[in-house]
Amino acid sequence: MGDTRTKLLDGTVEVLRTKGLAGVSARAVATAAGANQALVFYHFDSVDNLLAEACERAAAQRVERFRAGFARVASLTDLLRLGRSIHEQERRAGNVDVLAQLLAAGQADSLAAKAAAAGLALWVDEVEAVLRRVLDPTPVADFIEPRALAKAVSAAFIGIELYEGVDSEGADAAFTALEQLGALAAILEDAGPLTRAALRHKLRRPG
Repeated sequence: MGDTRTKLLDGTVEVLRTKGLAGVSARAVATAAGANQALVFYHFDSVDNLLAEACERAAAQRVERFRAGFARVASLTDLLRLGRSIHEQERRAGNVDVLAQLLAAGQADSLAAKAAAAGLALWVDEVEAVLRRVLDPTPVADFIEPRALAKAVSAAFIGIELYEGVDSEGADAAFTALEQLGALAAILEDAGPLTRAALRHKLRRPG
């Protein structure tokens, strides 16, 4: 039974990649999984539940795949470069297209929105852990809240991924600009106490 459940989850992701969100049905998933259509409802009660679990599981698998890369990150610049590499691999695998469909569907479908948010939260958690490790020993930690920055970085990459579909050169330039922000953070680490105090005043966290 457990094996059939896994096949249905994998089949759902395969249908998403090949037929899009509109093509996800109990019949299509069952065909991709080599299983009986009735088993979709036996294991998940509904196609919507299956879709939500399949997307979250797929996101968890992708995050795990890149965890070793996150562990090697030693600076904000490293993190942004890793993000660019992840984007290229995710685009080739068809996962960027899947994410775009989920985000679009989530504007009107609360379950699709929940599935997309759950998957994105896994990436944000990973980015936040890296940011805390990399930035905490530096002056930059005085100006930026890691969780908020993790969400901003993740949102920026998602936006660029979607933008690439209509302007690949513009997306490439945006990636480069993000990497340059990492270089600016490195400059802050060498700033003197007066400069840090002025920045702290300007960028004081709310609350």
